[in-house]
Amino acid sequence: MIVLHEPSELRAACDRARANGHRVGFVPTMGALHDGHLALVAAARRASFVVVSIFGNPTQFGPREDLARYPRTLEADCARCADAGVDVVFAPPGEAMYVAGEETRVHVGEVATALCGAHRPGHFEGVCTVVAKLFTLVGPSLAVFGRKDYQQFRVIERMVRDLCLPVELVGLSTVREADGLALSSRNRYLSQDERARALGLARGLSLAVAAFEAGERNAGRLRGLALGEVTRVATSVDYVTVADADTVVPLDDRDTIPARTLVAVAARLGATRLIDNVVLGEDPAPLEARA
Repeated sequence: MIVLHEPSELRAACDRARANGHRVGFVPTMGALHDGHLALVAAARRASFVVVSIFGNPTQFGPREDLARYPRTLEADCARCADAGVDVVFAPPGEAMYVAGEETRVHVGEVATALCGAHRPGHFEGVCTVVAKLFTLVGPSLAVFGRKDYQQFRVIERMVRDLCLPVELVGLSTVREADGLALSSRNRYLSQDERARALGLARGLSLAVAAFEAGERNAGRLRGLALGEVTRVATSVDYVTVADADTVVPLDDRDTIPARTLVAVAARLGATRLIDNVVLGEDPAPLEARA
């Protein structure tokens, strides 16, 4: 495995790999890798040359968000990538991805306006800008994202389609800890008490899944089941939303849901913001989908 830091080096390495008959698999990350990231790497092995990027992207964080405290564990991350059979780790400095005087951003539309888009202004613009840069450097590829960041996956899917980018996207199901909590780099911020309470997110989503499987189709009642559990454990709740699984447009509480419907949650435990979701009609209950 090699570690590259300059964009031109990454582009050259991927061009060489394709010239030698390889397909490039790509996993973009913020670092602090866990088993969920390694599941993405395993899925990227459908390709024969795998690239993992590790970059704490400043443009997707707001002024009061946690970029400064986001864990940076590059040496350990590289060791995990090497063990997983990654060919290239791309770990650029900030000035390599955002050159002096840069002023271009990727505008995103309706799929980015609700849920996290409403609570983190500018977040998805920053995500799409850096992912577009990375896709440009990597070139034609198979790119793997986790569906824990479900809205992000749909936003990037929309960008790839709208901008005709030569990328095949794969969305991988959420990987969970043994007790059902969604794996996240931010879990390490939680105190012992917060970690125990965080399971309320998975419990709330599991109640919604159980009700759906028992025949419940009213959006408000399904949302209420998840909301009740989340409210009991969270320091604050950004949203508990029932939405269209493809467009991420929220449904009215009076609506009858379609066969595939997203239930998404964002809440804070202490100072730590966690997200989780299920797609009803597609995903198992979180407390049954354990690592």
